[in-house]
Amino acid sequence: MPAIVKPGELFVQIAGISGALAVALGAYGAHGMKNQSPEAKHTFDTASRYHFVHTLALLGIPLTNNPNLSGSLLTLGMVLFSGTCYFSALTGSTALNRLAPIGGMTLIAGWASMALGNLR
Repeated sequence: MPAIVKPGELFVQIAGISGALAVALGAYGAHGMKNQSPEAKHTFDTASRYHFVHTLALLGIPLTNNPNLSGSLLTLGMVLFSGTCYFSALTGSTALNRLAPIGGMTLIAGWASMALGNLR
């Protein structure tokens, strides 16, 4: 018999995977970016900070009235924003930089959906 999955539970699992990845990337940033430019280090640190904060935010998704919307927006925003920053810092390429502001707006929409979705 399949287990009953509570709304938003998937996002707790995503947070677990994302948290492990955030720790690994944070360790790389602290130890593997020593020979990179200050700008690349700053970009990587920004990606890491946003990655950690929004990973923790995913843990609260099951408490929202619309967990699929809020969780999807936060997850997508985290991938677009932090992923673009990681890519830029690690490769020096600016090819994906236009996605970072889209990711930032998606994160804002995720936070707003958490707040507005819980108004009664």
